[in-house]
Amino acid sequence: MGRLRSLPRVPLVLGSTPLVPAPRLSAELGVEVWFKRDDLTGQGLGGNKVRGLEYLLGDAIAQGCDSFVTGAGPQSNWAMLAALAARRCGLSPYLVFYGQPVHASGNLLLSTLTGAEIRYTGELDRASVDGAIDKLGAALIADGHRPYVVPRGGATPLGCAGYVRASLELAGQLMAADLGPTRLWLATGSCGTQAGLVAGSRWLQTSYDVVGVSVSRPVAECADRITALARGVADLLELPHADQVTVLDGYLGPGYGLPSPAGDAATRLVARTEGVFLDPVFGAKAMAALVDAARSASIEGPVVFLVSGGAPTLFAGAKAPL
Repeated sequence: MGRLRSLPRVPLVLGSTPLVPAPRLSAELGVEVWFKRDDLTGQGLGGNKVRGLEYLLGDAIAQGCDSFVTGAGPQSNWAMLAALAARRCGLSPYLVFYGQPVHASGNLLLSTLTGAEIRYTGELDRASVDGAIDKLGAALIADGHRPYVVPRGGATPLGCAGYVRASLELAGQLMAADLGPTRLWLATGSCGTQAGLVAGSRWLQTSYDVVGVSVSRPVAECADRITALARGVADLLELPHADQVTVLDGYLGPGYGLPSPAGDAATRLVARTEGVFLDPVFGAKAMAALVDAARSASIEGPVVFLVSGGAPTLFAGAKAPL
């Protein structure tokens, strides 16, 4: 805990996000489900990425940086929240997106409202963003700026510290609710959130297995990334290494960033039972996996589902590149 407390941090999350029961969904599925509402982190329209940004922006400020450079796709929750949080901290945001300029809706519209300088790689390959971010950072340095350069999703060991901290928060809530879940269930994209939760679970010796549902990458790649990031944040915080990573496959649907029929059905189910919106890119697909697992009786409850936010993508249209 000492190393975690010593890291520079900007308080962006507005207190502990709620841990709440989902009784109507539980009755529908035959498995007790609770929601960890990280769609209510409070920065912008909320979302899980705010937790990592607390530490990344804290480090940027500690280093005297004047700008924040990152990227992803035009509908990225990460990019929008990074730009918004950077503005709050007095840093100029720069975003690199793959593809060509598109109509501003959903997260892209919100990113535009922040006044971020947005550039496009002109390539459909998501990986084209990585080199372009580094190139832009170098150009800003050459112009006399002090940029803080962060890869897609904020998936660095330091960024993962946000969900090690969240594990502590959740542990207190589980104790208060006298709840011992068997699984903590979430969508896995850039892998930083799951890595932080895996490291936190190992540290706290929790009762639950952290179960990620891949919505972006092959499962083997996810497992490798999560393992490396979890070890990186464990080393940073002087914690023991985790020895188990669980990632489920089969719910990507038509592809990354594209809604799936199973995800759409899960979104309707959760909205109509619990009044909670799931985004089509991450949360909906993770919930589709949970629905299938519950209905096939392959899991026992209680299960905590991380609602990771991303509601602006509901307004982006099914064909918007993400």
